[in-house]
Amino acid sequence: MDTVMKNERDIIQRIQKDEWMMETLRAVQSLNLPDWWVCAGFVRAKIWDVLHGFQERTPLPDIDVIYFDRKHTEKAAEKKLEQKLYHLLPDRPWSVKNQARMHAINGGSPYLSSVDAMSKFPETATALGVRLDEKGVVVLAAPWGVEDVCQLLVKPTPYFCETKKRAQMYEERVRRKKWTSIWHKLTIVTLKNA
Repeated sequence: MDTVMKNERDIIQRIQKDEWMMETLRAVQSLNLPDWWVCAGFVRAKIWDVLHGFQERTPLPDIDVIYFDRKHTEKAAEKKLEQKLYHLLPDRPWSVKNQARMHAINGGSPYLSSVDAMSKFPETATALGVRLDEKGVVVLAAPWGVEDVCQLLVKPTPYFCETKKRAQMYEERVRRKKWTSIWHKLTIVTLKNA
């Protein structure tokens, strides 16, 4: 099995060949959400699984679906969307969040888009999202690039280096996730001043 993944093209090709991932993306696309992406662990785990030579997919605790809609920012709207996705694919752990409201929960300035929100995720390796264009082709968003995730490097995004509180949140999160117990080749960057 080929365990090479070096760039955005490699990632997109792997996802396009993965029917489970494509089925997931088609389900989300069917909701016609504005500025939608399936992000974070959905993409990151696929890359790490390939780079570790895993034959089986590592189970995901959730499938993070994000979108950006300033007009309908009620949490109830997200729950309705999750129910629609559960109806389409009941075996998936759906989590839907409107990024037009998440800045208030995360304690920052309003996000400008879903990709802007992704850029403020804790780790560069998590700041990834995929979606389908109108032709059904996979599009990848990687505001901090794919070099870190492809090199099995876990480090904070610049946003999580800006304040001591965020740096501590990053440190706690990587401890809690225990990613190296699954993906043993990872290198976790710790912040000395956290």
